[in-house]
Amino acid sequence: MGQRLLILVTKLAINALALLVAAQMFRGIQFDNGQATVAAAIVLALVNTWLRPFVIILTLPLNILTLGLFTLVINASMLKLVSWLIPAFHVDGFWTAMGGALVISIISLLLNWFLNPKKAQVRVYRH
Repeated sequence: MGQRLLILVTKLAINALALLVAAQMFRGIQFDNGQATVAAAIVLALVNTWLRPFVIILTLPLNILTLGLFTLVINASMLKLVSWLIPAFHVDGFWTAMGGALVISIISLLLNWFLNPKKAQVRVYRH
């Protein structure tokens, strides 16, 4: 239980950091407050876990036709959806969402690779 919670918190922190970096890189991505960052990270994780796989399956022929590049459009759409669901998180325009989704994907990939949250361990030593 403790290890799963640590993995979840690590992945949410990675999402929040990636969102903050994207907000710094693009003027069209903004947070009204710190709680919006946490909320957007949680909702983005939920959307990517539950909704994104269905959208990818539904658009599989188009994704195959574009050699997987349509996945960038799906990622941008998921980011725009999160901005619609969280009123304190703003993404202005499709191209801003596309750039933000690309940055978030790259940062998440790198941080997950370096931190490897699935191998995180919680050890309790008793004397």
